[in-house]
Amino acid sequence: MASFPTYEEAERAVDRLADRDFPVERVAIVGQDLETVEQVTGKMDYPRAAWRGALSGAVPGALIGWIFGIFDWVDPILTGLLLALYGLLIGAAIGAVIGLITYAMQGGRRDFASVMFMRPRRYEVVVDDDVADQAARLIASEA
Repeated sequence: MASFPTYEEAERAVDRLADRDFPVERVAIVGQDLETVEQVTGKMDYPRAAWRGALSGAVPGALIGWIFGIFDWVDPILTGLLLALYGLLIGAAIGAVIGLITYAMQGGRRDFASVMFMRPRRYEVVVDDDVADQAARLIASEA
């Protein structure tokens, strides 16, 4: 029906349809032409590799410790918190070691940290076929 370069513009078009009592439950905003973007966040070195590994190991460690702790029927809250703390510490230590080993095995091929995400290049507002003409008239009347 209509294509927009940004999500905000597509959102505004749907909002205009809603303001004119269009059945917006029959509208979809579809991201098209996905592209992968890798944003470099900094240089990777041994301390940073250990820190990232510790963070990634701490959360599952704490969760596993807490789960084991809640099965203690006598004093589940205290035991759960204590085991969660132990799990956090052990998970962080194991994660740090794994992070260091992984970084060392890369042999300098990837000396940077990054995050990867996907984003569309354009957004299309699409509607059901039987209300497409009505939506097109409403959008055109705004232009």
